Amino acid sequence: MPTTSPISILIVDDHFVVRTGLAAVISTQPDMVVVAEAVNGRQAVELFRQHRPDITLMDLRMPEMNGVEALTAIRGEFPEARLIVLTTYDGDEDIYRALQAGARGYLLKDMLREGLLEAVRAVHEGHRRIPAEVANRLAERLTRSELTSREMEVLELIVKGKTNKEIGAELGVAEGTVKIHINNILSKLGVNDRTQAATFALQRGIIHLE
Repeated sequence: MPTTSPISILIVDDHFVVRTGLAAVISTQPDMVVVAEAVNGRQAVELFRQHRPDITLMDLRMPEMNGVEALTAIRGEFPEARLIVLTTYDGDEDIYRALQAGARGYLLKDMLREGLLEAVRAVHEGHRRIPAEVANRLAERLTRSELTSREMEVLELIVKGKTNKEIGAELGVAEGTVKIHINNILSKLGVNDRTQAATFALQRGIIHLE
């Protein structure tokens, strides 16, 4: 019987404990091997070029280059790359951006190890793996209108607690224009006021506080 090569895996996470834990789980599987570990998105791109892993497990929130940026860079250079997002973030905007960037799976770090291993094998075989709770979040996101880049800037400043006057001064627009943008934001997010907009944006992963 011919022997098949183990599934080669690149782990990308800025937390040492997470990388060590994942590597320990994977090392127990005879059909899997960790070929490299990256601590940020920039290093992930470099190591992907070097090792061409079958599967990449990618965190979202990392220094220097985040997971979505790394996903986009890797998929731009290697369209057939198979990447699984493994994160603590379950905001529907996080999910949407990752899948738009080309992730083949989106898993939460608190899932059982059996689920992780099954997902690695499934994605390696060409399938997608998106748990039901993640799919439900994504469905909610797909019913929402896209914010423009200017509306995103305004929303970020709302989250930071800026007044309309301060937002106008920072963006170089009239206060009346800011009010128009805010009305559009409230309508698209389906909320009633700027406080609800800020809360919604943080809960759904539209805006992240650094």
